[in-house]
Amino acid sequence: MPLFEYTARNAANGQIQKGQVDVKSKEEVSAYLRKNRMILVSVREAPTKVSLGNFRKGRVKTRDIVIFTRQFATMINAGLPLVQSLSILASQTENKTLQEVTKAVVHDVEAGNTLADAFSKHPKAFTQLYVNMVAAGEAGGILDTILIRLATFLEKSDALIRKVKGAMVYPAVIMSVAVIAIAVLLIFVIPTFESMFASVNLELPLPTRIVIGLSQALISYWWAMLAMIGGTLFLINRYYQTSAGRLQIDGMLLRAPILGDILRKSAVSRFTRTLGTLISSGVSILDGLEITAKTAGNQVIHNAVMESRQSIAGGETIAAPLEKSKVFPPMVISMIAVGEQTGGLDEMLTKIADFYDEEVDVAVSALLSLMEPLMIVILGVIVGGMVVAMYLPIFDMMNAVQ
Repeated sequence: MPLFEYTARNAANGQIQKGQVDVKSKEEVSAYLRKNRMILVSVREAPTKVSLGNFRKGRVKTRDIVIFTRQFATMINAGLPLVQSLSILASQTENKTLQEVTKAVVHDVEAGNTLADAFSKHPKAFTQLYVNMVAAGEAGGILDTILIRLATFLEKSDALIRKVKGAMVYPAVIMSVAVIAIAVLLIFVIPTFESMFASVNLELPLPTRIVIGLSQALISYWWAMLAMIGGTLFLINRYYQTSAGRLQIDGMLLRAPILGDILRKSAVSRFTRTLGTLISSGVSILDGLEITAKTAGNQVIHNAVMESRQSIAGGETIAAPLEKSKVFPPMVISMIAVGEQTGGLDEMLTKIADFYDEEVDVAVSALLSLMEPLMIVILGVIVGGMVVAMYLPIFDMMNAVQ
């Protein structure tokens, strides 16, 4: 995204402020300033600075942000000034990118910007959820408490993502080994049998002819197969970039057997924990739902949450649109409805998130226990079938000799 430099007037005290923000267009700069109660004076795209350092920059991992947040909370709670705390963090963090970002935040805070405004200029390090919670902490004078909540939230969210990714690793490894084994058999082993059968001029059984045909196709047209696989993945990725494609593919993933159950439970956990953390931190329900929708990671969930936001804005409840989406289980809908009625929505959402974190653990364990024998059986059938197909003509030759 382009970097824009702006000059704005603070609506509260009339002071002129300058800064930079990383957004898609000048219109988003105006929206950003209006949200922060500033009046735009001028805006222009910042000149691009090309240096070797830009190419060496790495990404900021969630773990780095968690450590940064916990240490920041400890310093603020101990009474250290904001700028001094940030300066200490900038000097001791091991992640070079985060170090540069923190130094930029120190500069912005010293220039008179709020901490949330300074964080918002670095969306690749600090998400919109992070920025909004910091803003709520600054406004309420409970920044240290909010930072501790943020660190806990990030740790649990990262653990959930790791669980889901971990469930994918084992099947991916087994499938990779299976593909390599089959390719080795088709490219190096099957041609040896083929030449042996050709020398005796023997009529081959159908399974043997199929395997030899696959071997010849792979040896002669491997480049076409790779191009077809690459082209298919490219087209799927391009389709997924569209709203309709993302909605359809995300919906298919949620409906997938076994895997869909894990994705659904992890999506429910992520939604409830994010929204519960935001509401308990003082973020308004409308802003909380908008941020939650953007961090949902699934277009179906995103649409359901945004419909809930429209429902709330119209004076209705959150639960009804969520129920209509048929993504959230009835228990979740009922508990959210009770939370709305009793005024304890944030606590209810946290309880739901804790429950579904455990459900994801159980679902991942069940998937791994099911995938292990299933993959072994599939691999055994494919490789064993190829071996049997190659030995069928040998059995026929032995019978002919007898």
